[in-house]
Amino acid sequence: MNWANRLTLGRLVLTVLFVVALSSHWNYGRTVALGLFVVAGVTDYLDGEIARRYGIITKFGKLMDPLVDKVMMAAAFICLVPIGAVSAWVATVVVARDFLITGLRLLASSEGVVLPSERLGKHKTSWQIVTVAYLLALLATLEVWPQTSQQIWWQNAWHYGGDALLWITIGLTIFSGLGYLWQHRNLVRSDAA
Repeated sequence: MNWANRLTLGRLVLTVLFVVALSSHWNYGRTVALGLFVVAGVTDYLDGEIARRYGIITKFGKLMDPLVDKVMMAAAFICLVPIGAVSAWVATVVVARDFLITGLRLLASSEGVVLPSERLGKHKTSWQIVTVAYLLALLATLEVWPQTSQQIWWQNAWHYGGDALLWITIGLTIFSGLGYLWQHRNLVRSDAA
């Protein structure tokens, strides 16, 4: 197994640890979750960069990298719902889009075709990572300085900054999903016929 694929699997382990930290009632659990999430996000960049630079792009990597990204992002958005950081409909859009794309990839795989990630999908994932990291950073700030929520800058950062990032993320999530489905519509049509 090459280093790019090890980083992909490492991101999966980091995602599990992230969920445990964010779902816990530990002191500074959200701060730990932020750290784990940022490291996982960096591995998302590094595994692809290593694979391309050293020419070690594998079928495993083409399949598992986007799948692990989807697990990481679905876990993050789902875990942010009960703590009030995102609405349930936002998490539903993210998870539904990822299920649809994964289903399309499984359909392609059953026909011997591997559908790699596309540039817009990578941008979508990057925006999702930035959005989740931003919200986690604000939540971590409250753990370190609990009185921060009473300050205007924090309230503005939460409402205006968080909302702006969430709308950009949702827009890219929907747009990239529809674009991916449209690009591979022949695969769906041939299977439905």
